[in-house]
Amino acid sequence: DDFGTGYSSIGYLRAFPFSKIKIDKSFIRDLPGRKDSIAIVRAVVALSSSLGILTTAEGVETEEQYLSVTTEGCNLVQGNFFSEPRPSAEVVQFFKKRFLEST
Repeated sequence: DDFGTGYSSIGYLRAFPFSKIKIDKSFIRDLPGRKDSIAIVRAVVALSSSLGILTTAEGVETEEQYLSVTTEGCNLVQGNFFSEPRPSAEVVQFFKKRFLEST
């Protein structure tokens, strides 16, 4: 979780079977403006992809951030860009209303 921060050493990629890597929101926060953040996202996505591991961009809050991470190839995105945190009962109603009633 939160690859690239704290105890998330790159060495763990060989030691444990991962199916997904989360890119910490501290790398997402300044997108698309910081070139070093874009380079880090690009490198993590490339590494993950070459190992057959999915990537999740954590903390996506704006359309610009969403476009940046998806353009770089992140498989999954999470953050307030889609919705504020909600209780599970509200999530069901949210998706029913958003997707079932629109068809």
